[in-house]
Amino acid sequence: MDFHLDPPTGIGPLRIGMTRHAANTALGSLLDQSVISESDAPGQHVFRPSGLMISIHCTRDLLEAIELGRPSSPTDRVLFQGVDAFALPAREVVRRVGEFTSVEEDPDDDASFVAPDLLLGFWRPFAADDEPEEEQGYHFSSVLLARPGYYDTPAQAAERLRRSS
Repeated sequence: MDFHLDPPTGIGPLRIGMTRHAANTALGSLLDQSVISESDAPGQHVFRPSGLMISIHCTRDLLEAIELGRPSSPTDRVLFQGVDAFALPAREVVRRVGEFTSVEEDPDDDASFVAPDLLLGFWRPFAADDEPEEEQGYHFSSVLLARPGYYDTPAQAAERLRRSS
């Protein structure tokens, strides 16, 4: 199954800003009922047969972020504008997403990147850009799609609130 990242709206039936109850229902709809994982935690995360993990993060009863963890098989794909976030090398994902929007390296972690205008975050535990055999460092391990302001510092949040008033 293909999962299309649609920032900042959501992924499939999961929509940023929906109620926790609606998000729980939407998350449940992504389960493959024929293969339920013992690791599933309704209302938190589910694992599809491919190994793709889909996790929801709610605050004040509203969905504010969706995180997807890299599948172990290609039967599920996570795409942004045709770019497969998990099948391509991390640096290639950054380059290709960078054709659509700015992508910034985390100043504290050279393995993580954020597309701030889209509220997409790409993470891997370490960078191994020249070592394709090192799966966890060569490919991204997770992608996060979040609500506007999710990455704001307290000062940025105060400024955002001031501008919206």
